[in-house]
Amino acid sequence: MKISNYQCPLCSQTLVLCEQSYRCKNNHSFDQAKEGYVNLLPVQHKHSKDPGDNKAMVNARRAFLDLGFYQPLVNVITELQKKFSANNSVILDAGCGEGYYTHQHKNDLNEVYGVDIAKNAVKIAAKRYKSCSFSVGTLSNLPFDNEMFDWIFSVYAPILEEEFTRVLKTKGYLLTVTPAENHLFELKSLIYRQANKHDVNKSPISNLIPIHEQQLNYQMNFENSDVLINLLSMTPFAFKTTPELLEKLANKESFSCQADFLIRLYQKT
Repeated sequence: MKISNYQCPLCSQTLVLCEQSYRCKNNHSFDQAKEGYVNLLPVQHKHSKDPGDNKAMVNARRAFLDLGFYQPLVNVITELQKKFSANNSVILDAGCGEGYYTHQHKNDLNEVYGVDIAKNAVKIAAKRYKSCSFSVGTLSNLPFDNEMFDWIFSVYAPILEEEFTRVLKTKGYLLTVTPAENHLFELKSLIYRQANKHDVNKSPISNLIPIHEQQLNYQMNFENSDVLINLLSMTPFAFKTTPELLEKLANKESFSCQADFLIRLYQKT
């Protein structure tokens, strides 16, 4: 029997891991999957049968990210974590998907957790990255105790300041990654008659203290139409895609577009 760092999503009591099951003192029980993750999203908290990104989006994103096109972003956010936070930090990837960003924060001393509402994504993450702890859960009701994390990061996921602040330690940090003005603008221009640039003036954070802000912009060059289609499929643009556009993309021998990220770092005082 082992006291875990997870909190029961039904009664907020601490969960204890006994063999392959997490259980609280009120006898709510959550089985650990064979891949190693735990599903802490009760059916009554779901708004659909299979919430989060569907399997096609998850597989497309995994295929695209594995090629390293977003690795420059990982390099920046992990360097910021090393600069501002201790080696033995407790870290949360809020909206971890299939764990691409999560596992690259792991070292020999820290603890790294990933949570996402998409079960099929968490299943992939837990199977690939055994050194991290993954759970299925909702960002609006994180399955963790108050003030557990030294560092929380959110890459293209909903940013819920009140809940993130609850599980963030005093003096802890929150890092957010959102689209900068020209992110994937060339791809958007193929989809919309008039493609608009992203609005970077709004921030979902109002009470934490801004510490650092930077923009990361670089050109991505694709020599394979499958890569381009995977990029499209992992974005909300996929819902605007027509068969004609897919055929047009499939026939492209090369394509270039911008990666443009806005990285903001905040601290809880």
